Amino acid sequence: MRPVAIFRHSPTEGPGYFAIFLETHRIPWTLIALDEGAPVPEAADAYSGLCFMGGPMSVNDDLPWIAPVCTLIRAAVAKDIPVLGHCLGGQLLSKALGGEVRQNPVKEIGWSQVTAGSDALSRHWLGDFAGQDLTVFEWHGETFSLPAGASRLAGNDDCANQMFALGPHLGMQCHTEMLPEMIACWCEQWAEEAAAVAHLTSVQSPAAMRAGIPERLPAMRRLADQLYGVWITGLRR
Repeated sequence: MRPVAIFRHSPTEGPGYFAIFLETHRIPWTLIALDEGAPVPEAADAYSGLCFMGGPMSVNDDLPWIAPVCTLIRAAVAKDIPVLGHCLGGQLLSKALGGEVRQNPVKEIGWSQVTAGSDALSRHWLGDFAGQDLTVFEWHGETFSLPAGASRLAGNDDCANQMFALGPHLGMQCHTEMLPEMIACWCEQWAEEAAAVAHLTSVQSPAAMRAGIPERLPAMRRLADQLYGVWITGLRR
C-alpha cells in the first residue's frame, strides 16, 4: 500500500495521535517536513492520502510552499485521493478549493465543545456522535469558509465552521490529533499568546488546558477514532 503523506509546517505540530492511529491500522505513512525545507511533491499519485497538520502561520502569508501545496491538494482532489486537514491544514484545504480564510471573531484556545450536525453526511462521518456536543482542542485565530460543494459537519458559537467534508476529504479547524506532551509543549511555547487574550471565554489558561487532559482527551480520542476511521476507508490502495 502506498503511504499516507503527512505534511508538517511547524516542529511542534507533528502528526501526534493520527500517526498512532495509522500504525495501529497498519497503514504506512511518511513525514514531509516543510518546516525543515522539504520540497512539496509535484504529484499526489505516490500516496494513498494526504494529511496536513497545523502551524502558527496563515495560509494568506507569502510563504514559498503555500501555492504548491494548494496545487497538490487540487490534484489529489481531482483524483479522489483523500485529503485530511487539521487547523491550518483545514484552512489549506479550503483555500485550495476556492474557499476564503479570514480572521475568526475570537481566538479559540484550549478545550472546547462543538455541535455536530445530524444530517446523513454528518451521520456518515460522525456515526453515533452525530447531533451531539463534541469535545475538541482548539488553538487558532483564523477560520475558513466552506468551499463549493462542501458540507459543514460541526460548529459552535465562537467559530461556525469547525469541520467540513467534501467527498472523501475532511477539513477541521480543531485539533483531534493532540497528545498530552503536545498540549504541554504548546502551553509553554505559546503561553504569551494565551495570556494576551485570557479575558475571552473562548480561551483557557495553560493550567486549565493541562487539568482537562484526564477527562477530555479520552473523549476526543474516541471522536478521532471515528473520523480517522471513516477517512481511511477512502485511501487509494
